[in-house]
Amino acid sequence: MTALPGRGHALHLLTQMVRIRRFEERCAELYSAGKIRGFLHLYIGEEAVATGALRALGPDDALLCTYREHGHALVRGVPMNKVMAEMFGKQEGCSRGRGGSMHLFDAEHRLYGGNAIVAGHLPLAVGMGLGDQMAGRQRVTACFFGEGAIAEGEFHESMNLAALWKLPVLFACENNGYAMGTALARSESQTALTVKAASYGMPAVSVDGMDVVAVETETRAIVDAIRAGGGPAFIEYKTYRFRAHSMFDAELYRDKAEVDEHRKRDPIPSFLRRMIAANTLTEEDLAHIEAKVAEELSEAVAFAEAGTWEPIEELTRDVYTEVGA
Repeated sequence: MTALPGRGHALHLLTQMVRIRRFEERCAELYSAGKIRGFLHLYIGEEAVATGALRALGPDDALLCTYREHGHALVRGVPMNKVMAEMFGKQEGCSRGRGGSMHLFDAEHRLYGGNAIVAGHLPLAVGMGLGDQMAGRQRVTACFFGEGAIAEGEFHESMNLAALWKLPVLFACENNGYAMGTALARSESQTALTVKAASYGMPAVSVDGMDVVAVETETRAIVDAIRAGGGPAFIEYKTYRFRAHSMFDAELYRDKAEVDEHRKRDPIPSFLRRMIAANTLTEEDLAHIEAKVAEELSEAVAFAEAGTWEPIEELTRDVYTEVGA
């Protein structure tokens, strides 16, 4: 049985999950108010994955994510101010306002996207892992993607090369069961994703993605093995998003009753109940965390509101280069 964390550790996990949840909820409000534009994909319900998995990574390890990456950025340490400003498209954002919700990027924290093309970042992870291997660095590249990416050719090419070359890459699949809006069984003849991954000759495990403790424990064991030279590995986090695929999604592919049933396993109250039962945390701890997060979030929104738009004369910067320059 997985050992429960001590008080300090538990406070960290609970705080990060609450930060993600409240940030996403506020983004939904701001999107409806026209403050955030473009596409918006929320992570509500999946907070345990980013919180637990990133706890097992070191600051020098690289992180690549999908367009549902706000939570990963926050847990990674990108300031909420910079993330929110990016959501607003302001140049004070982590991608100078040019990436928006789907393209958060922060080289200082080794967060290399926010990648909008499904499975498009898997080959990048292979390249980064190869670079670290050739340089003799004991880094791990963690590549997070949804189960929909497994239907793409890049997944198979990347898994194959990583296994052939024994690269230090963690392939982290956040399986929420629907990709965009198609149930896994309607798109994959083999729905046991670890079977697909194991066919490439690498360790492949499945973990309850609604259990932050299980996520951290399993991820840490796998990451340690990769860092020790064991080659790539695949983890499937079985999770569930409570909101639609995006703010444009009419969500006609699943029943409300199904969502309500999964909400009973909400990772935040589930974790708190376990910690209270273990005499590790209290309801007062949650109230304190909520107050701190509310303050942080208010400051982030104010920072984004006060941010500035990129001057029109700079819009071609880093896009076009003059001949001979």
